[in-house]
Amino acid sequence: MKIGKEIYTGKVRNIIAGLDIGTSKIGVVIGEIVDGGNIRVLGVGISPSEGLRQGVVINLDLAVHSIERAVQEAQLTAGVEIEEVIVGIAGDHIRSVNSRGVVAVSGTDHEITQTDVDRVIDAAKAIALPIDREVLHVLPQEFIVDNQPGIKNPVGISGVRLEAEVHIVTGAVTSAQNIVRSVKKANLKVAGLVLEPLASSYAVLDKNEKDLGVALVDLGGGTTDLAMFYDGSIRHTAVIGLGGQNVTNDIALGLRTPIEQAEEIKKKYGSAHKNLVSKNEVFQVPGIGGRPPREVSRALLTSIIQPRMEEIFSLVSKEIKRSDFGDLLGAGVVLTGGGTLLEGSVVLAEEIFGLPAKIGVPQGFTGLVESASSPIFATGVGLIFYGVKNKGKEWKQMGEDGTNLFTRIFHWMRHFVEDFF
Repeated sequence: MKIGKEIYTGKVRNIIAGLDIGTSKIGVVIGEIVDGGNIRVLGVGISPSEGLRQGVVINLDLAVHSIERAVQEAQLTAGVEIEEVIVGIAGDHIRSVNSRGVVAVSGTDHEITQTDVDRVIDAAKAIALPIDREVLHVLPQEFIVDNQPGIKNPVGISGVRLEAEVHIVTGAVTSAQNIVRSVKKANLKVAGLVLEPLASSYAVLDKNEKDLGVALVDLGGGTTDLAMFYDGSIRHTAVIGLGGQNVTNDIALGLRTPIEQAEEIKKKYGSAHKNLVSKNEVFQVPGIGGRPPREVSRALLTSIIQPRMEEIFSLVSKEIKRSDFGDLLGAGVVLTGGGTLLEGSVVLAEEIFGLPAKIGVPQGFTGLVESASSPIFATGVGLIFYGVKNKGKEWKQMGEDGTNLFTRIFHWMRHFVEDFF
Protein backbone atom coordinates (compact mmCIF):
# COMPACT_ATOMS: atom_id res chain seq x y z
CA MET A 1 0.00 0.00 0.00
CA LYS A 2 2.23 2.80 -1.28
CA ILE A 3 -0.04 5.82 -1.54
CA GLY A 4 2.34 8.71 -0.89
CA LYS A 5 5.63 10.17 -2.07
CA GLU A 6 8.13 12.70 -0.79
CA ILE A 7 7.46 16.21 -2.04
CA TYR A 8 11.06 17.02 -3.00
CA THR A 9 12.59 13.69 -4.01
CA GLY A 10 9.52 11.93 -5.42
CA LYS A 11 10.46 8.77 -3.50
CA VAL A 12 7.44 6.50 -2.95
CA ARG A 13 6.86 5.61 0.68
CA ASN A 14 4.43 3.40 2.56
CA ILE A 15 2.12 6.25 3.53
CA ILE A 16 -1.42 6.08 4.88
CA ALA A 17 -3.69 9.04 5.61
CA GLY A 18 -6.92 9.57 7.52
CA LEU A 19 -9.39 12.36 6.78
CA ASP A 20 -11.84 13.41 9.50
CA ILE A 21 -14.59 15.55 7.98
CA GLY A 22 -16.38 17.24 10.84
CA THR A 23 -18.87 20.05 11.26
CA SER A 24 -16.45 22.41 13.00
CA LYS A 25 -13.08 21.24 11.65
CA ILE A 26 -11.41 19.15 8.98
CA GLY A 27 -8.59 17.04 10.37
CA VAL A 28 -5.94 15.16 8.39
CA VAL A 29 -3.36 12.78 9.84
CA ILE A 30 -0.57 11.36 7.66
CA GLY A 31 1.34 8.33 8.88
CA GLU A 32 3.99 5.96 7.62
CA ILE A 33 3.89 2.20 8.09
CA VAL A 34 7.20 1.10 9.60
CA ASP A 35 8.65 -1.94 11.34
CA GLY A 36 6.08 -4.47 10.27
CA GLY A 37 2.92 -2.50 10.80
CA ASN A 38 3.78 0.13 13.40
CA ILE A 39 2.72 3.71 12.71
CA ARG A 40 4.86 6.82 12.70
CA VAL A 41 2.78 9.99 12.41
CA LEU A 42 4.50 12.35 9.99
CA GLY A 43 2.08 15.23 9.75
CA VAL A 44 -1.23 16.62 10.92
CA GLY A 45 -3.39 19.32 9.41
CA ILE A 46 -6.49 21.08 10.59
CA SER A 47 -8.71 23.74 9.07
CA PRO A 48 -12.06 25.28 9.97
CA SER A 49 -14.87 23.29 8.41
CA GLU A 50 -17.08 25.14 5.97
CA GLY A 51 -19.95 23.83 3.89
CA LEU A 52 -20.97 21.10 6.35
CA ARG A 53 -23.72 20.80 8.93
CA GLN A 54 -23.91 17.87 11.34
CA GLY A 55 -21.59 15.83 9.14
CA VAL A 56 -23.59 16.46 5.95
CA VAL A 57 -22.30 18.47 2.99
CA ILE A 58 -24.48 21.52 2.32
CA ASN A 59 -22.04 23.48 0.15
CA LEU A 60 -19.74 21.34 -1.99
CA ASP A 61 -17.28 24.07 -3.02
CA LEU A 62 -16.73 25.29 0.54
CA ALA A 63 -16.29 21.72 1.78
CA VAL A 64 -13.71 21.02 -0.93
CA HIS A 65 -11.79 24.18 -0.04
CA SER A 66 -11.71 23.20 3.64
CA ILE A 67 -10.43 19.72 2.80
CA GLU A 68 -7.72 21.13 0.53
CA ARG A 69 -6.45 23.49 3.23
CA ALA A 70 -6.20 20.73 5.85
CA VAL A 71 -4.50 18.36 3.39
CA GLN A 72 -1.98 21.01 2.34
CA GLU A 73 -1.06 21.75 5.95
CA ALA A 74 -0.60 18.05 6.73
CA GLN A 75 1.47 17.48 3.58
CA LEU A 76 3.78 20.40 4.37
CA THR A 77 4.30 19.11 7.90
CA ALA A 78 4.93 15.56 6.72
CA GLY A 79 7.00 16.45 3.67
CA VAL A 80 5.03 13.97 1.54
CA GLU A 81 2.20 14.12 -0.95
CA ILE A 82 -0.79 11.85 -0.53
CA GLU A 83 -2.96 10.40 -3.26
CA GLU A 84 -5.74 8.73 -1.29
CA VAL A 85 -7.31 8.85 2.15
CA ILE A 86 -9.47 6.78 4.43
CA VAL A 87 -12.45 8.98 5.21
CA GLY A 88 -14.46 9.09 8.41
CA ILE A 89 -18.22 9.34 8.08
CA ALA A 90 -20.65 10.51 10.76
CA GLY A 91 -23.76 12.66 10.97
CA ASP A 92 -27.27 12.21 12.28
CA HIS A 93 -28.19 10.22 9.14
CA ILE A 94 -26.27 7.23 10.57
CA ARG A 95 -28.45 4.41 11.91
CA SER A 96 -27.52 1.04 13.38
CA VAL A 97 -29.23 -2.19 14.33
CA ASN A 98 -28.27 -5.61 15.67
CA SER A 99 -29.29 -8.56 13.53
CA ARG A 100 -28.99 -12.36 13.48
CA GLY A 101 -28.42 -14.79 10.64
CA VAL A 102 -28.80 -18.58 10.57
CA VAL A 103 -27.51 -21.12 8.04
CA ALA A 104 -26.93 -24.87 7.87
CA VAL A 105 -23.28 -25.93 7.68
CA SER A 106 -22.69 -26.95 4.08
CA GLY A 107 -19.87 -29.51 4.28
CA THR A 108 -20.61 -33.22 4.47
CA ASP A 109 -18.14 -33.51 7.36
CA HIS A 110 -19.96 -30.63 9.14
CA GLU A 111 -16.73 -28.67 9.54
CA ILE A 112 -17.40 -24.92 9.38
CA THR A 113 -15.46 -23.14 6.64
CA GLN A 114 -14.94 -19.48 5.75
CA THR A 115 -17.62 -19.93 3.10
CA ASP A 116 -20.12 -20.84 5.83
CA VAL A 117 -19.07 -17.75 7.81
CA ASP A 118 -19.58 -15.55 4.74
CA ARG A 119 -23.00 -17.09 4.14
CA VAL A 120 -24.23 -16.55 7.69
CA ILE A 121 -23.01 -12.93 7.67
CA ASP A 122 -24.85 -12.39 4.40
CA ALA A 123 -27.96 -13.88 5.99
CA ALA A 124 -27.66 -11.55 8.98
CA LYS A 125 -27.17 -8.60 6.67
CA ALA A 126 -30.39 -9.30 4.76
CA ILE A 127 -32.55 -6.67 6.47
CA ALA A 128 -35.15 -4.44 4.87
CA LEU A 129 -33.73 -1.02 4.06
CA PRO A 130 -35.34 2.06 2.51
CA ILE A 131 -34.13 2.79 -1.00
CA ASP A 132 -32.20 5.85 0.17
CA ARG A 133 -30.07 3.93 2.69
CA GLU A 134 -27.15 1.55 2.28
CA VAL A 135 -25.10 -0.71 4.52
CA LEU A 136 -21.75 0.76 5.60
CA HIS A 137 -20.54 -1.82 8.11
CA VAL A 138 -21.45 -5.39 9.02
CA LEU A 139 -19.57 -6.08 12.27
CA PRO A 140 -19.81 -9.60 13.75
CA GLN A 141 -20.27 -9.74 17.50
CA GLU A 142 -20.31 -13.48 18.09
CA PHE A 143 -21.13 -16.80 16.44
CA ILE A 144 -23.32 -19.57 17.78
CA VAL A 145 -22.69 -23.18 16.77
CA ASP A 146 -25.46 -25.67 17.61
CA ASN A 147 -26.75 -23.35 20.38
CA GLN A 148 -23.25 -22.86 21.84
CA PRO A 149 -22.78 -19.04 22.10
CA GLY A 150 -19.73 -16.89 22.59
CA ILE A 151 -17.63 -18.20 19.69
CA LYS A 152 -15.42 -15.57 18.06
CA ASN A 153 -14.06 -17.60 15.14
CA PRO A 154 -16.07 -20.70 14.19
CA VAL A 155 -13.85 -21.78 11.28
CA GLY A 156 -12.71 -25.38 11.82
CA ILE A 157 -15.35 -26.17 14.44
CA SER A 158 -17.78 -29.00 13.74
CA GLY A 159 -21.47 -28.23 13.79
CA VAL A 160 -24.76 -28.46 11.95
CA ARG A 161 -26.30 -25.05 12.59
CA LEU A 162 -24.34 -21.78 12.45
CA GLU A 163 -25.72 -18.46 13.70
CA ALA A 164 -24.17 -15.00 13.70
CA GLU A 165 -24.97 -11.94 15.79
CA VAL A 166 -23.89 -8.82 13.87
CA HIS A 167 -24.04 -5.07 14.24
CA ILE A 168 -25.15 -3.32 11.06
CA VAL A 169 -24.42 0.35 10.43
CA THR A 170 -26.28 2.15 7.65
CA GLY A 171 -26.05 5.62 6.18
CA ALA A 172 -27.92 7.84 3.78
CA VAL A 173 -26.75 7.16 0.23
CA THR A 174 -26.73 10.80 -0.83
CA SER A 175 -24.88 12.00 2.29
CA ALA A 176 -22.08 9.50 1.77
CA GLN A 177 -21.93 10.21 -1.96
CA ASN A 178 -21.51 13.92 -1.26
CA ILE A 179 -18.68 13.21 1.18
CA VAL A 180 -16.93 11.09 -1.44
CA ARG A 181 -17.56 13.69 -4.14
CA SER A 182 -16.01 16.42 -1.96
CA VAL A 183 -12.87 14.35 -1.41
CA LYS A 184 -12.53 13.52 -5.09
CA LYS A 185 -12.93 17.19 -6.07
CA ALA A 186 -10.01 17.86 -3.71
CA ASN A 187 -7.99 15.55 -6.03
CA LEU A 188 -7.85 12.63 -3.62
CA LYS A 189 -8.99 9.05 -3.99
CA VAL A 190 -11.27 7.52 -1.35
CA ALA A 191 -9.72 4.33 -0.01
CA GLY A 192 -12.76 3.65 2.17
CA LEU A 193 -15.45 5.07 4.43
CA VAL A 194 -15.33 4.25 8.14
CA LEU A 195 -17.80 5.16 10.86
CA GLU A 196 -16.00 7.82 12.90
CA PRO A 197 -16.63 6.52 16.46
CA LEU A 198 -15.53 3.08 15.30
CA ALA A 199 -12.32 4.57 13.93
CA SER A 200 -11.75 6.59 17.11
CA SER A 201 -12.01 3.41 19.17
CA TYR A 202 -8.89 2.07 17.46
CA ALA A 203 -6.90 5.06 18.70
CA VAL A 204 -8.19 5.60 22.25
CA LEU A 205 -9.47 2.24 23.56
CA ASP A 206 -7.42 -0.79 24.54
CA LYS A 207 -8.40 -4.45 24.43
CA ASN A 208 -9.14 -4.67 28.16
CA GLU A 209 -11.64 -1.83 27.96
CA LYS A 210 -13.42 -3.40 25.00
CA ASP A 211 -13.56 -6.75 26.78
CA LEU A 212 -14.79 -5.36 30.09
CA GLY A 213 -17.37 -3.05 28.52
CA VAL A 214 -16.95 0.61 27.64
CA ALA A 215 -18.89 3.47 26.07
CA LEU A 216 -16.91 5.73 23.76
CA VAL A 217 -18.47 9.20 23.51
CA ASP A 218 -17.02 11.37 20.74
CA LEU A 219 -18.02 15.03 21.23
CA GLY A 220 -17.75 16.69 17.84
CA GLY A 221 -18.80 20.10 16.64
CA GLY A 222 -22.17 19.17 15.12
CA THR A 223 -22.84 15.72 16.52
CA THR A 224 -21.96 13.50 19.47
CA ASP A 225 -21.20 9.91 18.50
CA LEU A 226 -21.60 6.86 20.73
CA ALA A 227 -20.00 3.44 20.34
CA MET A 228 -20.45 0.74 22.98
CA PHE A 229 -18.20 -2.30 23.29
CA TYR A 230 -18.49 -5.49 25.34
CA ASP A 231 -16.63 -8.80 25.21
CA GLY A 232 -14.30 -7.36 22.58
CA SER A 233 -17.03 -6.51 20.07
CA ILE A 234 -19.01 -3.43 19.16
CA ARG A 235 -22.56 -3.72 20.50
CA HIS A 236 -24.33 -0.42 19.90
CA THR A 237 -23.73 2.81 17.98
CA ALA A 238 -25.73 6.01 17.84
CA VAL A 239 -25.39 9.62 16.73
CA ILE A 240 -26.82 12.53 18.73
CA GLY A 241 -27.53 15.64 16.65
CA LEU A 242 -25.95 18.03 19.16
CA GLY A 243 -22.33 18.98 19.72
CA GLY A 244 -19.87 21.66 20.68
CA GLN A 245 -21.21 24.08 18.11
CA ASN A 246 -24.51 24.19 19.99
CA VAL A 247 -22.62 25.24 23.11
CA THR A 248 -20.90 27.98 21.13
CA ASN A 249 -24.23 29.19 19.74
CA ASP A 250 -25.66 29.39 23.26
CA ILE A 251 -22.71 31.50 24.38
CA ALA A 252 -23.10 33.81 21.39
CA LEU A 253 -26.75 34.38 22.25
CA GLY A 254 -26.25 34.63 26.00
CA LEU A 255 -23.34 37.07 25.83
CA ARG A 256 -24.51 38.84 22.65
CA THR A 257 -21.25 38.29 20.83
CA PRO A 258 -20.30 36.90 17.38
CA ILE A 259 -19.88 33.16 16.91
CA GLU A 260 -16.13 33.44 16.37
CA GLN A 261 -15.69 35.38 19.59
CA ALA A 262 -17.98 32.98 21.46
CA GLU A 263 -15.80 30.04 20.38
CA GLU A 264 -12.68 31.74 21.70
CA ILE A 265 -14.42 32.57 24.99
CA LYS A 266 -15.53 28.94 25.35
CA LYS A 267 -12.00 27.64 24.83
CA LYS A 268 -10.32 30.17 27.13
CA TYR A 269 -12.81 30.65 29.96
CA GLY A 270 -15.47 27.97 29.57
CA SER A 271 -16.30 25.25 32.08
CA ALA A 272 -18.90 22.50 32.01
CA HIS A 273 -19.38 22.40 35.80
CA LYS A 274 -20.26 25.23 38.15
CA ASN A 275 -18.26 23.78 41.06
CA LEU A 276 -15.02 24.37 39.17
CA VAL A 277 -15.34 28.15 38.87
CA SER A 278 -15.42 30.98 41.37
CA LYS A 279 -18.04 33.71 41.35
CA ASN A 280 -15.21 36.21 41.64
CA GLU A 281 -13.53 35.16 38.39
CA VAL A 282 -14.28 37.59 35.58
CA PHE A 283 -13.15 38.24 32.01
CA GLN A 284 -13.81 40.86 29.39
CA VAL A 285 -16.03 40.40 26.35
CA PRO A 286 -14.86 42.68 23.53
CA GLY A 287 -17.47 45.13 22.36
CA ILE A 288 -18.81 45.08 18.81
CA GLY A 289 -19.86 47.98 16.60
CA GLY A 290 -17.83 50.50 18.58
CA ARG A 291 -19.33 49.48 21.94
CA PRO A 292 -17.00 49.30 24.96
CA PRO A 293 -15.91 45.86 26.32
CA ARG A 294 -18.02 44.27 29.05
CA GLU A 295 -16.95 42.43 32.16
CA VAL A 296 -18.57 39.00 32.57
CA SER A 297 -18.15 36.44 35.34
CA ARG A 298 -17.08 32.88 34.60
CA ALA A 299 -20.00 31.73 36.75
CA LEU A 300 -22.41 33.34 34.27
CA LEU A 301 -20.59 31.71 31.36
CA THR A 302 -20.77 28.32 33.08
CA SER A 303 -24.50 28.79 33.67
CA ILE A 304 -24.85 29.00 29.88
CA ILE A 305 -22.56 26.08 29.05
CA GLN A 306 -23.54 23.51 31.69
CA PRO A 307 -27.23 23.07 30.76
CA ARG A 308 -26.34 22.34 27.12
CA MET A 309 -23.62 19.88 28.11
CA GLU A 310 -26.06 18.22 30.51
CA GLU A 311 -28.55 17.89 27.67
CA ILE A 312 -25.97 16.27 25.39
CA PHE A 313 -24.79 13.81 28.04
CA SER A 314 -28.37 13.03 29.06
CA LEU A 315 -29.30 12.13 25.48
CA VAL A 316 -26.23 9.89 25.27
CA SER A 317 -27.17 8.32 28.62
CA LYS A 318 -30.65 7.51 27.27
CA GLU A 319 -29.04 5.80 24.27
CA ILE A 320 -26.83 3.76 26.59
CA LYS A 321 -29.81 2.67 28.67
CA ARG A 322 -31.80 1.90 25.52
CA SER A 323 -29.21 -0.66 24.49
CA ASP A 324 -28.95 -4.11 26.03
CA PHE A 325 -25.48 -3.43 27.39
CA GLY A 326 -25.97 -0.36 29.57
CA ASP A 327 -25.37 -2.39 32.74
CA LEU A 328 -22.22 -4.05 31.38
CA LEU A 329 -19.88 -1.07 31.14
CA GLY A 330 -17.23 -2.20 33.58
CA ALA A 331 -14.67 0.20 32.13
CA GLY A 332 -17.06 3.15 32.28
CA VAL A 333 -17.08 5.98 29.74
CA VAL A 334 -14.25 7.34 27.58
CA LEU A 335 -14.71 10.86 26.22
CA THR A 336 -12.92 12.02 23.10
CA GLY A 337 -13.26 14.63 20.37
CA GLY A 338 -12.73 18.38 20.52
CA GLY A 339 -15.62 18.91 22.94
CA THR A 340 -13.77 17.09 25.70
CA LEU A 341 -11.22 19.90 25.89
CA LEU A 342 -13.84 21.95 27.77
CA GLU A 343 -12.94 22.11 31.44
CA GLY A 344 -15.20 20.02 33.66
CA SER A 345 -16.38 17.62 30.94
CA VAL A 346 -15.22 14.55 32.85
CA VAL A 347 -16.73 15.69 36.16
CA LEU A 348 -20.10 16.39 34.55
CA ALA A 349 -20.01 13.12 32.59
CA GLU A 350 -19.46 11.10 35.76
CA GLU A 351 -22.47 12.78 37.37
CA ILE A 352 -24.77 12.23 34.39
CA PHE A 353 -23.70 8.68 33.49
CA GLY A 354 -23.12 7.46 37.02
CA LEU A 355 -19.95 5.78 35.74
CA PRO A 356 -16.22 6.49 35.90
CA ALA A 357 -15.12 8.65 32.99
CA LYS A 358 -11.85 9.75 31.45
CA ILE A 359 -10.60 11.61 28.39
CA GLY A 360 -9.30 9.32 25.66
CA VAL A 361 -6.32 10.51 23.64
CA PRO A 362 -4.73 8.76 20.63
CA GLN A 363 -1.85 6.47 21.57
CA GLY A 364 0.24 3.61 20.24
CA PHE A 365 2.23 5.50 17.60
CA THR A 366 5.54 7.31 17.21
CA GLY A 367 6.57 10.46 15.36
CA LEU A 368 4.61 13.63 16.06
CA VAL A 369 3.31 12.31 19.36
CA GLU A 370 2.89 15.72 20.96
CA SER A 371 0.92 17.13 18.02
CA ALA A 372 -1.32 14.12 17.38
CA SER A 373 -1.95 13.10 21.02
CA SER A 374 -5.05 15.23 21.31
CA PRO A 375 -8.72 14.21 21.38
CA ILE A 376 -9.14 16.45 18.32
CA PHE A 377 -7.17 13.92 16.25
CA ALA A 378 -8.71 10.76 17.72
CA THR A 379 -10.67 10.01 14.54
CA GLY A 380 -7.81 10.87 12.19
CA VAL A 381 -5.33 8.64 14.01
CA GLY A 382 -7.98 5.93 14.40
CA LEU A 383 -8.62 5.91 10.66
CA ILE A 384 -4.93 5.16 10.10
CA PHE A 385 -4.93 2.31 12.62
CA TYR A 386 -8.11 0.95 11.08
CA GLY A 387 -6.59 0.89 7.62
CA VAL A 388 -3.27 -0.62 8.75
CA LYS A 389 -4.91 -3.44 10.67
CA ASN A 390 -6.97 -4.32 7.62
CA LYS A 391 -4.60 -3.57 4.76
CA GLY A 392 -4.37 -5.95 1.82
CA LYS A 393 -6.93 -7.12 -0.67
CA GLU A 394 -9.64 -4.77 0.61
CA TRP A 395 -7.82 -1.75 -0.85
CA LYS A 396 -8.29 -3.15 -4.34
CA GLN A 397 -12.05 -3.02 -3.90
CA MET A 398 -11.99 0.79 -3.98
CA GLY A 399 -10.57 1.24 -7.50
CA GLU A 400 -12.07 3.40 -10.19
CA ASP A 401 -13.76 0.44 -11.83
CA GLY A 402 -17.19 1.91 -12.39
CA THR A 403 -18.95 -0.40 -9.97
CA ASN A 404 -21.46 0.89 -7.47
CA LEU A 405 -19.79 2.96 -4.74
CA PHE A 406 -21.53 1.24 -1.86
CA THR A 407 -21.03 -2.23 -3.32
CA ARG A 408 -17.29 -1.56 -3.23
CA ILE A 409 -17.47 -0.04 0.24
CA PHE A 410 -19.39 -3.05 1.53
CA HIS A 411 -16.87 -5.51 0.11
CA TRP A 412 -14.06 -3.46 1.64
CA MET A 413 -15.73 -3.46 5.04
CA ARG A 414 -16.44 -7.19 4.97
CA HIS A 415 -12.74 -7.89 5.27
CA PHE A 416 -12.71 -6.12 8.64
CA VAL A 417 -14.61 -8.95 10.34
CA GLU A 418 -11.38 -10.65 11.39
CA ASP A 419 -10.85 -7.88 13.97
CA PHE A 420 -13.92 -9.06 15.85
CA PHE A 421 -13.16 -12.80 15.86
